[in-house]
Amino acid sequence: MIITVTLSPAIDKVYWVDHLKIGEITQDSFLTRATRSLTSAGGKGINVSILLARLHVESVAMGFVAGHTGHVVVRDLRDEGITTNFVWTHGETRTNVTILERGREHIPIKVNESSNRVTPVEIDRFFRRFRRIVPNAKWVVLGGVLPPGAPPDVYRQITSIANQHGARVVITAGGRALAESLLACPYLVKPDLRENVSFEGTPVATVNEIIAAGRKIISCGVEMIIMSHEVTGDIVITKDAVWEIQARIQTTQLKNLVGADDALLGGILYKLDRGAPVEDALRFGMATGILSAESEEKICRNIDKIESEMDLISLERLEG
Repeated sequence: MIITVTLSPAIDKVYWVDHLKIGEITQDSFLTRATRSLTSAGGKGINVSILLARLHVESVAMGFVAGHTGHVVVRDLRDEGITTNFVWTHGETRTNVTILERGREHIPIKVNESSNRVTPVEIDRFFRRFRRIVPNAKWVVLGGVLPPGAPPDVYRQITSIANQHGARVVITAGGRALAESLLACPYLVKPDLRENVSFEGTPVATVNEIIAAGRKIISCGVEMIIMSHEVTGDIVITKDAVWEIQARIQTTQLKNLVGADDALLGGILYKLDRGAPVEDALRFGMATGILSAESEEKICRNIDKIESEMDLISLERLEG
C-alpha cells in the first residue's frame, strides 16, 4: 500500500483563454472570457494518488480538508477509487487558480490561496491516524506546502515514523519543510523550486549547480534526488550516478502543466514499487509527466500511451 500525505490540499481551477487582457481602461476591453475551465481535487500528494489509481495501484490519501471545498476533494478522490483518511478542520479547503493563454500554455499564470490554520489537536489527530495505517505501507509520499499551525519539522516527524515501520518516503516540497525532512533521511526527494530557484541559499540554475546541490542532499542519506532543469527535463542524482532525462518535444505541444510534475513522480514510484531498474523508472516517469502535460485534462487518463511516449524520452548518464 502507498500512503500520500497532502497537508494543504486544494481545489484546482484551470481556465483556458484566447488572450489575457491586462491594463486596459474600459470594462469591455479588460474583461477576459474563458473558453474552457476544469475543476478537480489537487495538491501534490493527491495528484500522485490520482495517477496511481489510474495505474490500478491502491493508495490512501491523507491530510487536512475543510468545508464545502473539502467535500469536493473527498468526492473527486472517491470517484477515482481512492481511499481517503482526512482530518476535518474549520473553514474551507483552499482553491488554486491557473490561467492558460492560447499559445503560452507552457507559461501558466498561477494564483494559490493560503491554507487554513490547523490546531495542535488536529495535528495530533492526524498523527494518530497515520500511526495506525503506516505499518501496512510500503511507500509514503509527502507533498506540498505546510498549512499555518503545522510545526516546521512535521515532514521530518512523519518520515521518522515511516522509517521505523520500514516504509520508503518520497518528499516533494521546498523551503524549511524540505530542509527539516532531510534530517530523517527520506528515500527520494524532489525539491519544489517554483517560488525560489535555489536550495538552502545555493542557486540551482545550471547543470553543475544542480549536481552540486544534489550531491549535498545525497550526503544526508537520501538515496535519490530529482531536480527540475527545464520544462521538459530533469537531473537525477544518486550515490552512484547522475542522469539527465529529457523529453524530445516542443514546449508548444504542452496544454496543461498542472499536476504534470506530480504525475512524473507518481510514474517513477509506480515502477520502483515493482522493482524496475532506476533507468526504466525515470523514463516511465518522464513519459507519464509529459503525457499529462500534453493533455488538457489534469493527469491524463490515457495511460496506454505511456509506453509509446517513452520513445520520446532520452536518458543520458552524466556521471558514474
